[in-house]
Amino acid sequence: MQLVHTPQHTQLSLFEAFMAQPLAPILKETVEAPWSAEPEAFSELSLRGAAGSCLSLLAPILRELSEEQDARWLTLIAPPASLTQAWLRDAGLNRERILLLQPRGAQSAQQLTCEALRLGRSHTVVSWLNPLNASAKQQLISAARTGDAQSLNIRLG
Repeated sequence: MQLVHTPQHTQLSLFEAFMAQPLAPILKETVEAPWSAEPEAFSELSLRGAAGSCLSLLAPILRELSEEQDARWLTLIAPPASLTQAWLRDAGLNRERILLLQPRGAQSAQQLTCEALRLGRSHTVVSWLNPLNASAKQQLISAARTGDAQSLNIRLG
């Protein structure tokens, strides 16, 4: 005996059912919006694990940034002690295009990062600020836009 099932109503595809929802116009606008050619002023990368492993993951990113066509510096603000000149060399970074800066006196790493971003002499300023609250993040974004630079914060933990 063979049972034949004939559906009483037409079933919508998953996409059609989803697009029929009230959210569809909003999604359509979002999907059809053009991608911005402008890079983000602020990015953050969170790395967890042993210091050596984190640096191994970070090396290709820093290497690419050190080879940037932009004539300005790649600036590293208060990097971890394990990020030395020898490590930069061994990781294949272009050390002639990198500035390593440490805050002096009462100046914080956050203040130095904002100053380096604002001056605009660096295409990217990499910081190791932990934790980073909303106000500090906004200061970095504002400074990066002023200096036409990018801020990359590395969170280790």
